[in-house]
Amino acid sequence: MKERIQKFGRFLSGMVMPNIGAFIAWGFIAALFIADGWLPNERIATMVSPMLSYLLPVLIGYTGGRMVADQKGAVAGAIATLGVIVGAGIPMFIGAMIMGPLGGYAIKKFDEAMEGHVPAGFEMLVNNFSVGIIGGALSIVAMFVIGPACEVLTGALGAGVGFLVDHGLLPLTAILVEPAKVLFLNNAINHGVFTPIGLEQAQQVGKSILFMIESNPGPGLGLLLAYCVAGKGSSRSSAAGAAFIQFVGGIHELYFPYVLMNPILILGPMSGNFVAILVLSILGGGLKAAASPGSIIAELLMTPKGAYFANICGIAAGCAVSFVVTVTLMKLFVRESEGDFEAAQAQLAADKAAAKGQAIDVTAGVYVDPKDVKKIVFACDAGMGSSAMGATMLRNKLKGAGISDITVVHAPVSEVPKDCQIIVTHHELSARAANDNPGVRIIPIKNFMGAPEYDALVTEMVEGRGAAGAKSAASVKADASEKVRKGEILLKKENIKLGCKPVAPEQAIRDCGRMMVEAGIVEEGYIEGMIERNKSFPVAIGNHVAIPHGTNEARKYIIHNGLVCMTYPEGIAWDEDTVKLVIGIAVKDGGDHVDVLGAVAEAADTEEATDALVSSGDIDKIYKTLNGLK
Repeated sequence: MKERIQKFGRFLSGMVMPNIGAFIAWGFIAALFIADGWLPNERIATMVSPMLSYLLPVLIGYTGGRMVADQKGAVAGAIATLGVIVGAGIPMFIGAMIMGPLGGYAIKKFDEAMEGHVPAGFEMLVNNFSVGIIGGALSIVAMFVIGPACEVLTGALGAGVGFLVDHGLLPLTAILVEPAKVLFLNNAINHGVFTPIGLEQAQQVGKSILFMIESNPGPGLGLLLAYCVAGKGSSRSSAAGAAFIQFVGGIHELYFPYVLMNPILILGPMSGNFVAILVLSILGGGLKAAASPGSIIAELLMTPKGAYFANICGIAAGCAVSFVVTVTLMKLFVRESEGDFEAAQAQLAADKAAAKGQAIDVTAGVYVDPKDVKKIVFACDAGMGSSAMGATMLRNKLKGAGISDITVVHAPVSEVPKDCQIIVTHHELSARAANDNPGVRIIPIKNFMGAPEYDALVTEMVEGRGAAGAKSAASVKADASEKVRKGEILLKKENIKLGCKPVAPEQAIRDCGRMMVEAGIVEEGYIEGMIERNKSFPVAIGNHVAIPHGTNEARKYIIHNGLVCMTYPEGIAWDEDTVKLVIGIAVKDGGDHVDVLGAVAEAADTEEATDALVSSGDIDKIYKTLNGLK
């Protein structure tokens, strides 16, 4: 059951996450320029409704179709989505998440049925007409069936909310309000159900709790903060901006996509709102009029005298409970990131290719013969740490297998050389690598230090190439220590600190950065760059090793290239890993750190090897081992 929830969540995530920027753009325009916004502008505000009703659902439908059947599926999914938009009188995000993949699936099945039956020269004609006819037919079905069905469903939710209000079951309204909000019925519920009743109460007693049931920004803020803490990749990096706009700007719709891509997380804001309503009921909270938009500023402006404590407690309680529940659910059910759907596609394609002895391009279905592979690129966010170590490990494995004519390099995921045939990258970056490098095979991994994909790839290359091009392993084996002796030794004895006591990961990074500052390697500003790098892309790379380093922007604070080392024999709990060896990296230019990282990769190729090195407590051994000195 858990695996099914994760798989379903990853699929929805793949539809929603690439379009988060469009949601933020819509939220930004709405927060500023609608009539109740901070800078009302009637002309600009005319974009708000079309973006919500048409642009965002079509983007989701297009992306869903593309996930199933590439570009043809994307176009069919977008056409089908337009039908469900026209067929309903409310924003059709759920309909888009149905029709987009359905359009892609229909095209995929048609193509499978027609494979081998299309006369030469008629391929383009069949492709274009099939997309148009199938997409158009689905749009008609969506218009008359799916759209009205979704509208009936959302109407039922609204009626359920009204029933609970009429019967005095206020906290239970959260059970229906939050799912209804995610279906973009928030304004209809707030102004169609709560506001009329609330106005009557406010006239009698000066305030009404009903004004806060839908508009309370606390539960949504709690969910977005949970993504800031427990999210991965772009979902984590985008959540902070969404949280600010949602809480201060009052545009609750910004947290809806984060629920849609992992539906089980609706229990977070649902629980938060339940507790918030309960707290407000006990303490006597409420507003004197409707808060529109539902921002913290509007909530406070509409708070009557004597109710500030109750309202602030209600908002804070909703945020806290939503945060705790969402983080717990993410740890239990949503361990993977938004790139996992693409990673699963890549692994499936790789498995199929392995059976045929071929390397497959997972982005376009193009097969690459192992004999044609000339360059493999390891890509990470900065192209400086984990990718350099992974490249060294694979390069050594290929040489050990007698293959010396494949170049293995490392690079930032944004600067991958265009002449490569294979890209190895962390699974969180696989979608980004695939989008930027069409026609290239993507191999997603989770552990740069001990990925089983390395041996599988080497085996694939050896079996696919046969004896051709292979040389004796002895003839190509390089002496890493000789390379280090010819250049500057970046890891000096005075920059190795042994036997450190366990601390939080961020503190370990700060301690590492402080060593760099004191050694004259970097300026103070580099430390924050290291912290930011770990937030956007974890630097714990497996086998009990972490390699903190700064963002590309932080390189301006590097005085000269250098490394530092800290050991933690008792281990640090770092994300889902345990870290005992921390290597701080500062590289302004050049690749002379690669030899040291290569030596680290060889010395820490298993968890046991890392543990043995750390537990030795011998600074000379660590110095020689990590520098590749014999």
